[in-house]
This record gives sequence, C-alpha cells and structure tokens, in this order.
Amino acid sequence: MTDTMPHVETVTVGVWFGVGSRHEPLAANGVAHVVEHMLFKGTPTRDAFAISAEIENVGGHLNAYTSREQTTYYAKVLKEDLGLAMGILADMVQHPLFDEGELEKERQVIIQEIGQAEDTPDDIVYDHFLATAFPGQRLGRPVLGTADIVGSLPRTALMDYVHGRYVPANMVVAAAGNVTHEQVVELAARLFTDLPTGEAIQAEQALYQGGEFREERDLEQVHLLLGFQGLSNTDPDLYATLMLSTLLGGGMSSRLFQEVREKRGLVYSIHSFNWSMADTGVFAIYAGTGPESTGELVPVVCEEVRRLARSLTQDEVSRARAQLKASQLMGLESTTNRAEQLGSQMLSHGRYIPPAETVARLDAVDLDAIAACADRIFASKPTLTALGPLEGLESYDDVAGRLVA
Repeated sequence: MTDTMPHVETVTVGVWFGVGSRHEPLAANGVAHVVEHMLFKGTPTRDAFAISAEIENVGGHLNAYTSREQTTYYAKVLKEDLGLAMGILADMVQHPLFDEGELEKERQVIIQEIGQAEDTPDDIVYDHFLATAFPGQRLGRPVLGTADIVGSLPRTALMDYVHGRYVPANMVVAAAGNVTHEQVVELAARLFTDLPTGEAIQAEQALYQGGEFREERDLEQVHLLLGFQGLSNTDPDLYATLMLSTLLGGGMSSRLFQEVREKRGLVYSIHSFNWSMADTGVFAIYAGTGPESTGELVPVVCEEVRRLARSLTQDEVSRARAQLKASQLMGLESTTNRAEQLGSQMLSHGRYIPPAETVARLDAVDLDAIAACADRIFASKPTLTALGPLEGLESYDDVAGRLVA
C-alpha cells in the first residue's frame, strides 16, 4: 500500500501485522510485546547497535508498537533512503536472532516497564478497565503481560509466535511520502523472501460483560473510568459513535468538559473515547479528581450521560462534525499518519478508506443517528474502574441506577 506525496522530502515505511496480545497463547501473555522489543536486538548481519545506527546515520528514526490487535515496525527517512529503511525492516522481521543473553536483559527491561505502568494510575486504570469489561478473555489481558510470565518466557515461545503469526496472510507493507508504488513493490518483492508460510490467525470472539474493579491506593487523586459496550470498527454506526464521543467529551467545548471542569471545577482532566476493535468495542469516560470531589463528580457524569440523547442540539452536532473532519484532514500532512492509515485500514477493512469517504460519512450523520447510537451504547451494562482513595465513591449498583433514564 502506498500514498504518494510528491511535495515532501521524506517517506514513512512500515510493516503492519494483524496480530497482537489478543492472539497470544494464554500462558504466554506478553509475548507479542517481548517479540517487538527483541526484533531490535539483532540479526545474523546486524547487531542491536547497527540496526539503530544505520537508520540514524542518515537522519532517520525507527520505531515500533504492540497493541491488542496489531504490531507495527516502521521507519521515517529521507526519500533517497527508502531502500535502506525497507532493508532493515525486512531483516528485523525475517531474521531475528532472539539471542539468549539479549533476551534475558530485555526481560528485565520489560519487567521495569510493567512496574512503571503499575506506578502510573492514569495508565494502568485502562488495563483494569478492559480486564473488567472482558474478564477471563485474551482481550482483557494486558499488552505488557505480567512480570511472572515475562520473566520466564523461553526463547522457543518467541520463535513459535513469530513463525506462526508473522506470515504474509497477516501482513501489510505500507509507505507514504515521496515514493512511488512501483518502488515499494519492487523492494518488497526483493527483500521479503524469507517469511514463514501460514494462515491468518483469528482472535477468539470477545464477549463484553461489564462490572466493577476498585483498588484503594494512597494517591492524591481518584482515577475513574466509566464505560459501556462500544461498536466494532466495521459497525455501520461507527461514525455516529465518533461524533457522540466528540460532543460528550472530545474537547474544551464538550459537555463533560464544560459541566464538570469549567462550571463545577471538579477535575483537571476529563474526556470520553471510543475504542473500536475487529468484533467489539468500548465507549468510556475517564476522569481524574480529588477524593473530596468524587461524591459530586460521578452523579454529574451519570446525569450528562443519561440526558444526552434527549437534549442534543444541531450546533453541537455541527461542531463535533467539524472537529472530526479537521482532525482527519490535518492528519494528512504527516507521512507517518498516512502510512498508519494505510496499514491499519488494510488490516481492519481490507482496503484503504479515502479521506473524502470519511468526510462524506461524517456529513451523513445527523442528530437522530447520534441519539439512537447513544441509546444503544448507554443501554449496556456499565463498567466502572477506580484507583485511589475511594471513600467517596458510591456503590456500583448506585452508579448503574443513576444511568437508567
């Protein structure tokens, strides 16, 4: 997949795999993320220093990430260095050494990363939220894994994961910038010749359940997530959901920001988000507040959620549409954003969705569609997750009762 931008001097190129922590064996939670780290640690022709130095010698940079549904390796370089970048990516993906010494060091690095996440309540609260929304399921397990599992993952677990999942059927090569499609096709055909064969891996079906998780911590703030079952990334109502999230808690003019922060001063940070996956999704509101404000905050948030579908205005809908359209179009100025859209959309939809199509779909969403979407989402069983001093937080049943119209 390519997106040619002849007016720029750079190119972002990457390899997108449609596998992540949802596709791990249960006993190897965290292996996808460990593999991502280890691909930077050397091949038969490049050690870890050479991998980074070759890119940085030409002023480029190399990065990667692991999510629950995909793993991505990408580089941004000047246009004349496309071949170098693709050569390094192809070498990393196809010929990782998984050296035992490097693996032992990287296990300790990732265990430190897990500890850092645990010490960051506004980060780890999201892991607890998904574990509560999807209990006992791969989707609810943390991307980083656990210290116990990561600390004992054998080299064979990494090799099995790569050989079974880093296959062409799960893979997209995408580039955006000053590049032609023919360049990328020729380089990919020449460089990606040692991939293992295999079929696309299917994730287990997710089953949203909802519920509650609370953890008392000695913190200055209470970190809250209140969420519901959302929509998959192929649901016809997805664009209505994006607009719903934007007008509820997507900016400084949103209902939650205005009512909770500006009018009442109950929080520093509050926002809503919609996270869509292949077969399900979550719609949630995050807030961080002082323990003395928790008792007032939660009822106010619930009231805003409860009354939203009945009180939408055309001005709000127009503003949310403009925000989303502007965000989409502004993202086109970045080669990395455009490459990310190519890779992710090809994995999710089997095709690239042109910006004009996205804008047209947003234009087609009206007030009634958003109201119907709100009724659909907020009718699901809520998921409540909270970390911090929780004396002021009322019971789950009381919170759920406040959401009933």
